Amino acid sequence: MQQMKTSKLTIDRFDLFTIIFDILISILGSLVVNRLIPILKEKFIKAQLWGHDLNKRNSTEIKVAESQGVLAAGIFLILMFIMIAIVFSEHLHPETALLSICCMVLLGFADDVLDLRWSIKLLLPLIASLPLLLVYFANYHSTTIILPKPVRPYLGQQWNLGILYYIYMSMVAVFCTNAINILAGVNGLEVGQSIVIAISILIFNLVELQG
Repeated sequence: MQQMKTSKLTIDRFDLFTIIFDILISILGSLVVNRLIPILKEKFIKAQLWGHDLNKRNSTEIKVAESQGVLAAGIFLILMFIMIAIVFSEHLHPETALLSICCMVLLGFADDVLDLRWSIKLLLPLIASLPLLLVYFANYHSTTIILPKPVRPYLGQQWNLGILYYIYMSMVAVFCTNAINILAGVNGLEVGQSIVIAISILIFNLVELQG
């Protein structure tokens, strides 16, 4: 009994450390990105990666650096690499997810540089999600999804989608990415949508954790 209490106390302390560490490292990453963007802005403009802010007066006279999302993505990946060694346990391996993120960053930057057609842009998230889907297929094989609590009395607790699971996940990657990307350039709307999605995921997880 005493051993179980000690184990639970250790887990609780680890969870608290993880939360505090995540918050601190997120703040650090935000500060670094905010510092890097103005410093490297001219580099992007010099490389012809710029546009005009159409929602402001005299917008044609001011060059706005584009493709600077690669800076935020780079800092995010560095921080995640640090977290692999400090926070993630031996049972959690985010390397495959990070590989997909790296692929998406590379493809997104290529899109900014090459100005790809929308028909090709739609396929980029699908290509980037392949490492995650293939590793999942090779190692886990589970194609069962847990349904949200409000619909469980009507549809059951879980569904086994079979091969449709991989089609569903690939389509989610395509939809989520392009739902935000298609609004890029509209002031506040792109990041606002990301905030709404993040809050909805947080609320969903809190509800599910209630058991």
